[in-house]
Amino acid sequence: MEYVGEVISMAEAIARHPHDPEDPNHTFYFQLADGRVIDGLHGGNDSRWINHSCRPNCVPDEVKGRIFIKTRRPVFKGEELTFDYDLVSDEPMSDELKGRYACRCGAKKCRGTMLAC
Repeated sequence: MEYVGEVISMAEAIARHPHDPEDPNHTFYFQLADGRVIDGLHGGNDSRWINHSCRPNCVPDEVKGRIFIKTRRPVFKGEELTFDYDLVSDEPMSDELKGRYACRCGAKKCRGTMLAC
């Protein structure tokens, strides 16, 4: 499945943030290798609803500025699709920051945060 939406600059993504003031850490942004951002809120599809997991069954693959979510293994009917968000923050790593991006995936080796550690 391709992760689609409006492709914008990082500056525009920052200007648009947050998508939801009630939940400011929840967005539909996907950063590309060149620094641009896909904003799945605008023109996105169901791929924006794929959740994070520390033991994902999918992996994002960037090809020529496009993101494709590919399965890592056979996926069972009714199984939720997930990938590791590996989020990055400019803030120094702290327990408070990890808590803002808490992971509740339930994986045996869950690292407790959606942030890349």
